[in-house]
Amino acid sequence: MTAPVWTANVLTLFPEMFPGPLGHSLAGRALAEGIWALNAIDIRGFATDKHHTVDDTPFGGGASMVMRPDVIDVALQSVKGNDNPVIYLSPRGKLFDQATARRLVASPAVTLLCGRFEGVDQRVIDAHRMEEISLGDFILSGGEPAAITLIDACVRLLPGVLGNTQSLIEESFEQGLLEYPHYTRPQSWCGRAVPDVLLSGHHEKIRAWRLAQAEQVTRERRPDLWGRYVARRHQPPSRP
Repeated sequence: MTAPVWTANVLTLFPEMFPGPLGHSLAGRALAEGIWALNAIDIRGFATDKHHTVDDTPFGGGASMVMRPDVIDVALQSVKGNDNPVIYLSPRGKLFDQATARRLVASPAVTLLCGRFEGVDQRVIDAHRMEEISLGDFILSGGEPAAITLIDACVRLLPGVLGNTQSLIEESFEQGLLEYPHYTRPQSWCGRAVPDVLLSGHHEKIRAWRLAQAEQVTRERRPDLWGRYVARRHQPPSRP
């Protein structure tokens, strides 16, 4: 029996936006090979009136519209698994990070709700115990670009997607640090030379240099990550 592939269910008003970038490069090849599956679901298909209405004016007043809980509920029921995460992509959500990507990809499937207009009725968020996730402190026109980004971050963690698994270990955030700088040919370019240590062939020195560079760039650019990294280094080792 073939093992089930990791599946991303995306509830959206614009299913034509998918796969979009996910149909190309590593994610696209993995999709074509059946390593993962994408199910883009048109929320309007679950509206019951002749105009396929999915939104209405907010109680209490407001400048925009709110997506209806009854329509979203039926759409969710069509794909929701018992234990699979249900994510509402929202600027007020918890910040998405690499640890979250690893957690989501450990489930057989994930369901992503892409909001539009002013947002989604809170009652359906509560009823389905959705986890709210944000890409950062900025506003998008809808949840679709965020869903594409989240899916891409998850797909590249699946076995067989990346040819060199060592690259996953050395990437930014995997060890709590930003990634060290990279160099390739030509050895000298516009008066700028490749650091000598990378030409030495001394693997331990190269490893130490890369770690020092990763620590430096993290300390300078992301003091929040640096603080957590330092705190972990000073934690006492766990007892067996």
